Amino acid sequence: MTDQAKLQATVRERLGSRYSRRVRDAGGLPAIVYGHGETPLPIQVDAHSTIREFHKGHKLFQLEVEGVKADGEQYVLLKDLQYDHLGTNIVHCDFARVDLNERVETRVALHYIGDAKGLGSAGAIMMHPLEVLEIECLITNMPEHIDVDVSGMDVGDILHASDVKLPLDTMVLMTDPEAIIAQIVVQAEAEAEGEEAEVGATGAEPEVVGKKTDDDSHGDS
Repeated sequence: MTDQAKLQATVRERLGSRYSRRVRDAGGLPAIVYGHGETPLPIQVDAHSTIREFHKGHKLFQLEVEGVKADGEQYVLLKDLQYDHLGTNIVHCDFARVDLNERVETRVALHYIGDAKGLGSAGAIMMHPLEVLEIECLITNMPEHIDVDVSGMDVGDILHASDVKLPLDTMVLMTDPEAIIAQIVVQAEAEAEGEEAEVGATGAEPEVVGKKTDDDSHGDS
């Protein structure tokens, strides 16, 4: 279940995209803390150590803000990450104040384990239309991921969200129970070749979709 990492932060006195860039250039990561009826607090944390904790799967943090006194220990839950226009670098994050005794809804990654026997059939592939589940649980019980054993799946088999065994009985599945999380189908090579021939015959050029440039859009609210 979720363990708690510590975050050391300082208050951001100046807001706006220009100042946020300065924070990042100095090795910081702009963030905002909100919730529990308190005024949102703009902060900055060390980018390298904080992002490292994100990559470890940590979502719950004990937060200490320099110069800000809190009644007891303060805990925050990672709620959102904003990335640059390339979608590679984290440029801002949102944290929500939480009580360790409350229940929250969270998204949990699915880890598929085992070698599905159906993949031994010619042309068989496994599809994962859904790779996360939304669940409700106690904050202290949030799993970093949920294992799904697919070793028994054969061609034509389908796993739904309701088939996943949640780690604890107190957890509640919020995802549509009928949502498909895995299935094994046979990829028809002849059909694939026919589609490629059809695309080649049209000579159509792909539509170019413009990328939205990031300027820390809502990170300094």
